[in-house]
Amino acid sequence: MNSATVRNLLVRGMLAGLAAGVLALVAAYLLGEPNVDKAISFEDAHSHEHEMEVVSRSLQSTAGLATGVLVYGVAFGGIAALAYSFALGRVGRFSPRATALLLSVCALLAVYVVPFLKYPANPPSVGDPDTIGKRTTLYFLMMVLSVLLAVAATILGKRLRPSLGTWWATVVAAAAFAVVIGLAYQFLPTINEVPTDFPATLLWRFRLSALAIQLVLWGGFGLLFGELAERQLNPKPATVPAGRTVPAAH
Repeated sequence: MNSATVRNLLVRGMLAGLAAGVLALVAAYLLGEPNVDKAISFEDAHSHEHEMEVVSRSLQSTAGLATGVLVYGVAFGGIAALAYSFALGRVGRFSPRATALLLSVCALLAVYVVPFLKYPANPPSVGDPDTIGKRTTLYFLMMVLSVLLAVAATILGKRLRPSLGTWWATVVAAAAFAVVIGLAYQFLPTINEVPTDFPATLLWRFRLSALAIQLVLWGGFGLLFGELAERQLNPKPATVPAGRTVPAAH
């Protein structure tokens, strides 16, 4: 794949990431923000200290949310497009559209779902401010480990395919990934800082909405970028209008 093609895919990836970010923004505003407001109300009702707001809640839930989600969408869209350029043709004989969707599903699992199952998202008022550095480090460690193991599982599957066939090579690679991730879950420290009186239903809805936002983001990106990549890499031949003939080559 030449540099011009990679550059065009990068641009399309960023555009698809921006569009997927808009979809995720709508989901975040409709699904996530009501739960954040309830968590903040719980925190205010149980806190004896009243801090002055540096940024108003209305600004956080509108312009702040939009900036964060859209910038994230463009950034991850560009990174995913570069990964797509490398993976195309190396992960199997899939079409450009199918490869984009497959990459999005694998990225969703490796980058978000696997770390989420060990260190799920928490709403405001959940978590000790003194441990935020530790929690952030553990989360990113889990994410990096998940991505590296996903790459290793892909390489393992490709090497086993000639001897085991595609199906069993995929099963063995996925099982190896699951075993090592399970060991990581077991040995990495568990953090549980949810207040005893925090509503369990609110916590569940917040985490479910966080997962739904990521599903919208990655799913939308896979579908949009897949279509753009398909049109670039497999353009449809130009059609000849009815009644006109194509000159014969001499």
